Amino acid sequence: MAVSCIEADRKLTIKITGELDHHHARQVMGELDRQIEAALPRELVLDLSGLSFTDSSGIAVLIRAYRRMGQMGGRVIVSQAPAQAEKVFRAAGLHKLMPFE
Repeated sequence: MAVSCIEADRKLTIKITGELDHHHARQVMGELDRQIEAALPRELVLDLSGLSFTDSSGIAVLIRAYRRMGQMGGRVIVSQAPAQAEKVFRAAGLHKLMPFE
């Protein structure tokens, strides 16, 4: 599991690669919190193009990011989610909370 970040013009892009499961979700949530606090973005893009697997723990990560950005008046965009991950997130109704590109 790896998390990398790029910030520019109050837009924070976080790329998550590897498996997002119960073993890694807490680490990813902590890194998201740190990066959001440091950048104070208006827009958070979660680039999931390198995600190889997710389970319900990935849902918790996206909801946490959504709530945190909502507290700040910002928004979350999910980008390039692989088919397996998108299926999990859509089954949970996350596409109703945040756009998937």
